[in-house]
Amino acid sequence: MLTVVAQEAKPQRNLSTERQTAFKRAQTLNNGISVSWLEQTWDNNLADSEGIKDSDFELLKTLGFKSIRLPVAFKYLENKQGPNEKVLARVENFWQKCRKYGFKLVIDYHYGELTNENHYNETAAIVKTWTAVAERFKSASPDQLFFEIYNEPGPIDPQVWKDAAYNIVTALRKIDPKRTLLVGASNYNSIYELSRFVRLKDDNIIYVFHFYEPFLFTHQGADWVGVQMATTGIGFPYANSTFPPMNEKAKGSFGESNYKKYHLDGNEGSITDKLKIVKAWADKYSVPIICGEYGVYNKYTDPQSRVNYIKAVRTSLKQLNIPGILWEYNCNFSIFDGEPSLDNLSTGMKEAIGYHDQK
Repeated sequence: MLTVVAQEAKPQRNLSTERQTAFKRAQTLNNGISVSWLEQTWDNNLADSEGIKDSDFELLKTLGFKSIRLPVAFKYLENKQGPNEKVLARVENFWQKCRKYGFKLVIDYHYGELTNENHYNETAAIVKTWTAVAERFKSASPDQLFFEIYNEPGPIDPQVWKDAAYNIVTALRKIDPKRTLLVGASNYNSIYELSRFVRLKDDNIIYVFHFYEPFLFTHQGADWVGVQMATTGIGFPYANSTFPPMNEKAKGSFGESNYKKYHLDGNEGSITDKLKIVKAWADKYSVPIICGEYGVYNKYTDPQSRVNYIKAVRTSLKQLNIPGILWEYNCNFSIFDGEPSLDNLSTGMKEAIGYHDQK
């Protein structure tokens, strides 16, 4: 594959037809939710698991969700079981269920391995996968099906990531010129990296960011992150009377500095202020944006704080007219208290996601 360095695109006021289309499509993805299934690499039976059932689609429809994001660990699954044909068949079946129940679908390339050192070969491998996906779904309505080219690029050189993104987008355009693509920034779809990103020249792109601020709260006790998340029992919003002592394991890590400023970060106003950073960037370049993930790791957070946080983020997103996709349906960030069902969704969480019982 020929690797090309991305060219910078300047802001423009007179929006092209493609840019206007991207803005409209971004809004149709609002009130979305991710279904964690084909990215659960810790599941030894992932390649043969069946995913969610019709009853799950019916529940999501009842709750008012409009779009579904499907993260797929393409590379992992290919290494595990060989060519992606079996995976693509699963994704296509999921897509048909989305059509049946009236959901937009975002197919997301999850758990990539792109680094500063391997980006030439790895970009080529990603392009190969997306080429197969694009060929498979090129007849699908571009108003209904979206491609997110790469989930959470790591802490790599921003220019390395931008060049990789440019080459992935360019390859997709040769097969599917009208599909709206979702592209984020490096450092795990950081709002701060996106605020420094210079948009790509392609106009049919929605720029995606992930929002888990304050991280000290949303990921408390998340062992995969490390000792910085060792402090648990943190509520939202911040309250001095119930704020727990810092876990000694977090000393000397980012967890300590985040702990010390939580009294400033743990409130809805701070959430809105941080979201305004990426909103200002979007306005500068006149491009659509979407919050592709937000949510709370639920093992150590109390139910009311989870409700408070989800409601606060959704309120801020709505205030700033930014569409959002919740992470996630039925795993360790689930909004349910147990298996997904109306009975396992608290009254507070129903209110937080805008659902009202039809009784």
